[in-house]
This record gives sequence, structure tokens and C-alpha cells, in this order.
Amino acid sequence: MFDRLKKQHIVADDDFNRWKVPPASIAIHLCIGSVYAWSIFNPPLIKEFGVVAASSGDWGLQSVVWIFSVAIVFLGLSAAFAGKWLEEVGPRMVGVVAAFCWGGGFIIGSLGIMNHQLWLVYLGYGVIGGCGLGLGYVSPVSTLIRWFPDRRGMATGMAIMGFGGGAMIATPIKEWLLGVFFKAPEYLGAEGAVSLVTEGGRRMAEFNGQMVEVVVAGASQVASMPIPLEAGVYVAGTGNTGAAGTFLTLGIAYFIIMIIAAFSYRVPREGWKPAGWTPPTADAANRRMITQNNVHIDQALKTPQFYLLWIVLCFNVTAGIGVIGVAKTMMTEIFGSTLPLIVNSGFAATYVFMISVFNMCGRFFWASTSDYIGRKNTYHVFFVLGIVLYLSIPYAAGQISVNPVVTWLVMFYAATMIIFTMYGGGFATIPAYLADIFGTKYVGGIHGRLLTAWSTAGVLGPLAITKLRDASITSSIRDLASKVDPAAFQEKFGAGIAQLDQLVAAKTVTIARLMEIAPAGTIDPTSSLYNTTMYAMAALLVIALVANALVRPIADKHYMETAKDDAKVTQAGREAPSEA
Repeated sequence: MFDRLKKQHIVADDDFNRWKVPPASIAIHLCIGSVYAWSIFNPPLIKEFGVVAASSGDWGLQSVVWIFSVAIVFLGLSAAFAGKWLEEVGPRMVGVVAAFCWGGGFIIGSLGIMNHQLWLVYLGYGVIGGCGLGLGYVSPVSTLIRWFPDRRGMATGMAIMGFGGGAMIATPIKEWLLGVFFKAPEYLGAEGAVSLVTEGGRRMAEFNGQMVEVVVAGASQVASMPIPLEAGVYVAGTGNTGAAGTFLTLGIAYFIIMIIAAFSYRVPREGWKPAGWTPPTADAANRRMITQNNVHIDQALKTPQFYLLWIVLCFNVTAGIGVIGVAKTMMTEIFGSTLPLIVNSGFAATYVFMISVFNMCGRFFWASTSDYIGRKNTYHVFFVLGIVLYLSIPYAAGQISVNPVVTWLVMFYAATMIIFTMYGGGFATIPAYLADIFGTKYVGGIHGRLLTAWSTAGVLGPLAITKLRDASITSSIRDLASKVDPAAFQEKFGAGIAQLDQLVAAKTVTIARLMEIAPAGTIDPTSSLYNTTMYAMAALLVIALVANALVRPIADKHYMETAKDDAKVTQAGREAPSEA
């Protein structure tokens, strides 16, 4: 049965319409591209017990963000393996396996959420689902490059556009499913009407004759819930965020769609060319740094060009992926307290949706543009413009804290959207860049190995943004705690400032709750939590700019064969029988 999935059984006739292949590629990429909407799951996963607010037993953001990172790591690792395997078995086989991994990963992840076993979520969504990401990602790329040799950039942009647009479709679906499966926890009453005590940093109250852990939700927190709720005290562990049901539903749906798409794949015969197309002359190809020879997968690893392009992809992705992983949280933290009437939960969800829109459009736009201005020049634009935009974000965040006007929100929004077009454009342009440098014969395998840069970026980006953010939060909490009245602190949290570390660990003390008792005129530090991260990302783009500038054509010694070598092989084949 599986042998029928191999590429020798899916070779198309010469009269096959090549435009039937892109829809299957886009469908698979739309499914796996929902990974970019991961930040939608951050709020419910860090409140699985508390539901309306985080309780002491809930997972922290730093733990949940790494699920996304693990998925990206295994995307790169599986793509490195699948790239060479793809050349052997073809895209249909790889696409079917991707469907089992991606859909099955969601289902296993749902079991982990239901049983509050974080390792199962990592195994399902992160490891198995990540393998599905890598397999599904590489399956259409080399296939479309072979179907569209006349428009390599457009072809790869068309396929990878779906990956960027996956979150655009997934975001509203995920939000809707979370609302469908949501169940509110037991409500005890307003904060002042319930007798609360603090034990080990946790807030406790009496419920059904027993002392149980509770969470105190403010007006802004209940406003973000999918159904109307009152601010006050809720019993931890009595509600449902809807995350488990959402995971299970998505897993089944993605599996069905990806299986149908995988069976739609076809490949062209060896030597096929589009009707009426003539390959560019040698002089024209050299001017655009486009080779007409081929480099073997293993030989590509021995060239400096492979590692320079690895750095180019890695740092371009690192600069964007950390922001994507916490996009909804970042928007809410920077602007939620200063412009609460505008930046609410719905606005933040729309922001994630628009990231997907610009990510998707950027993939097609920049990849198609690279057909005209060249791949190298396209990346030069990414890095020069990206450096300026990343440096503009801390400026906008700083201004909003002292002058809360919509202008700074618009500036931030515009800067990040342009950044995400170039982030997506980098992914869509790199396969064509590789085909130009190394040839088309083994571009699928070489592309798969280069995607280990994505794995590395999947660790570096979230690591940088979470570590730098945590350091900023710790510093800000200590600074605010030193300014508040100790008596007000005791009354607010049921413990003294001396127990600050314990209260912070139990999520009882936060920047938002400290600002409620801070002296008048105290500036909320939340908007500046990501400043150091943006400076770090700009520095990475400087390094990537230098690496891209150093890319040169491949030395002749790395090519598999020349016309002269072909003649020798042919002549040797003719002489072999007489010598025998």
C-alpha cells in the first residue's frame, strides 16, 4: 500500500496542468502554518486551573512558550532528514506521514492538557507535531520548483505563502473553539466580600466547608474571557479554558485535510520544461548569480555558501520568531494598560491575525520580487530596513508610557507588520536562493538541511525574548515594591514585602497588581519589558547583513558534473563491452 505512494507512481503526463499542484501545497501549508497562531494558546494554557487568572498550580509562560520552540526545533531536524528522503520517495509519501504526525500531535497534546501533564503536550505538539511541520514544509517546495523553473521565486512564494497564512485562518477558528469549550469556574463574590488568607504565597478561601485555593480576577482579566463574567474571587480548578477540546478538534480536522492534499501531489518527468520557455543564457544567469550546474546534497555542506546562507536564514528567523511566539501577550503588555479602551483581548487577537496576513502576503510579494531584483538584493533590503524598524519599537513603547496617544500604537503596528512581511519573505525566498546557488537537482535536500537554521532560531528567539522579558519583569517588580507603602502591600496581598519572592513565585504579586497601590504618578513599566529584546534582534540583523554580502557563486570544484565529464562517462559506457 505504501509503495503506491512513491514518486515513480505519481509522474504526470506531459499534458498535465501544472497549476493543479499549488492548491495541494497551499492546503498542507495552511494546516501546518497554524503553528504561527501558537500565542493564542498561551493565555488559556497558563490559566488551566485558575481559568480567569493564573493559580499557583498553573504552568508559567516561560514553560508554555518552549512548546512552540520545541515544535520549531523538530521542524528543522525532520526537514533535514526528510529533504533527502523526499528525493527518494517523492512528495506524496512525505505528505501522508506529515498528516499523521501533525494531526496526531494535536491529539496527544489534548491528552496532556486534560491530565495537566506538560510533558505530553511537549511530546505531542512539540516533538511529533514538529516532525509533521518539517515533513509537510519540505514536501511541496522542490516539487513546485521543478514545475515552475521559469518562476522559481513565485513558485516557492506560492507554496510557503500558505504556511504564513495558516495563522490567518487558524486564529479565528481557535478563538471560536476556545469559546465553545470554555466553562467558567465557581464564583465566590467580589474581592472585598470574601474572606481571604494567604498560605505559602497562595490565596485561600472557604468553599463547601473546605479551604481551597482561589484566584482574584480584576476587571481587565474577566473582560478577556469569551463569556461575560464579574470581577472577583473564583475557585481554582473548577472551570475549563477549552484548550484540550480545541486541540482534539483541530487534530482531527488537520489530519483529514492534509491526507486529501497529499494524494493530490504529482511530479513532472525528468527533463520536463514548460511549453514555450527557454532557459536563460549563461551570461544572463551569471549576472543574476544563477548556476546552470548542480551540487550534490553532501557536497553542499562543504561550501562556505551553505553556512553563510544558514546564518542569513537563522538570524532573520530569530529576529521574528520570538516576537511571533508571544505576539498577543506583547501587544497586551505594551499597550493594554495605557490604551485599555482600544487594546483589549479582541484587538490583540486581531493583531495575531494581521501578523499572519502580512506574513503570508510578504512571502508571495518578496519571493516574486526576488525574480526581478535578485535574491541577494532582496535580503539586503530585509536586513537594512529591519534594523531600522526593530530600533523604532522601543522608541514607540517608551513614548506610549509618558504620552498615551494612538500615534505610537500605529507606529508600533506598522513597524511590526513590515517586519513580518520580511520575516515571511525570507522563508519564501531562500529555496529559490538555494536553487540559484546550488542548482535545482537536489534543492529539496539542501533546503531541508538548511532548515536546521530554523531549529536554532526556534530556540534562540523565544529564549532571548523570555529571558530578557523575565529579567525586566523582576527588575520592575522590585523597583515598584520599593515605592509602595508597606502597610498597603500587607493589606493588598496578606503578607509583607519581605515575602516578595515567594509571592511572585505563586503569581500573587504582579506588576499590574502593584500598580494598583503604587504612589500617584508612578509610570507603569510594562510597556518597556521588550526593549532589550528589540535591541538584541537588531544586532542579529547586522550580522546577517554581513553574511549575505559575503555570498559568492560556487567554485567549479563543487559541481557534480560538467559537459566534459558527461562526454567522458558516455564514452566509457560505449567502450566497456569491447574491453570486456
